Amino acid sequence: MSFLRTVLNDSLIIHPPGFYIIGFETFPFIGVYFIFLSFVYVVTVLFNSLVIYVISFNHCLHTPKFLAVINLAVIDIVLNTCNIPSMVKIFLVKDNFIPFNLCLLQMFVYYSFVSLESFALAILAYDRLIAICFPLRHNSVNTLRSMSCIIGLTWAFALGVTAFSTGIMTRLSFCNSVRVFSYFCDYAPVFRLACNDYTMQWSAASFLTIMILVGPFTFILLSYVAILVTVFRMKSLDSRVKALATCVEHIILVAVFYIPLITIFTIGFYLRLIDPDQRVLSLSLASCIPPCVNPIVYSLKTKEIKIRALALVRKKSNSTRPM
Repeated sequence: MSFLRTVLNDSLIIHPPGFYIIGFETFPFIGVYFIFLSFVYVVTVLFNSLVIYVISFNHCLHTPKFLAVINLAVIDIVLNTCNIPSMVKIFLVKDNFIPFNLCLLQMFVYYSFVSLESFALAILAYDRLIAICFPLRHNSVNTLRSMSCIIGLTWAFALGVTAFSTGIMTRLSFCNSVRVFSYFCDYAPVFRLACNDYTMQWSAASFLTIMILVGPFTFILLSYVAILVTVFRMKSLDSRVKALATCVEHIILVAVFYIPLITIFTIGFYLRLIDPDQRVLSLSLASCIPPCVNPIVYSLKTKEIKIRALALVRKKSNSTRPM
């Protein structure tokens, strides 16, 4: 094997040509699982594209809430596009080699958009918080401009932090194994292959976990505490039910995204109590299912989007009927 050697801080850094992804090699009936993931990917792209189309071409939906929804839809498409096609290529086509630089790029895209997914759910919680707790100030506080700034800041922060965390991987030397036990170029399984000190990378991984999962999840929990306090202060039972009904779909999305990931990262990454095979399978499902579920459970069930999406489908079906 030929190695690319560079000198950094007077020490020899060895970068291999690439890595071999071996996460699903021992699973039986793996082909069935990837057929299922292919279906998940098609659903993700179709339904999120429909959400983006409906919001983009209906000016009455150009509001802060639907800007947050379209942000989530874009993130969902990119996240599963980063994951599923490469998984199918690796484990169905049996081409499991990934070049070193492409490995870092995949790592950057994956963790950037997992971070953005987490922040997007927190932004939707913020929208519900302002709408329910401050209804009289909702239109003045939650404007298109302020929502655009919030979304822009989350993108800048997520991309910046992930770029730094990925960049410091180039300071590691890989002189032994290049077999990554995961379903993609995963951060922790890659840096654990290094033959020099990876304390900085471990600290970055811990910081990332706190910032992209624990931080937004804590904000969402606190938002719903404030929402519940406000709701139970309402005198009318009908008003309480209507206020809580607007939050149900979002709570489902939060549960589907955060509970599996926080459990897997805590038990698998820190405590190492989970079987490696189970960790790979669980993490792949926890990463791929939310982008598929989000438009079905939340976006397309939103009354305004649902009405316009159904009207669009009827219009298309009528136009294809023979005269």
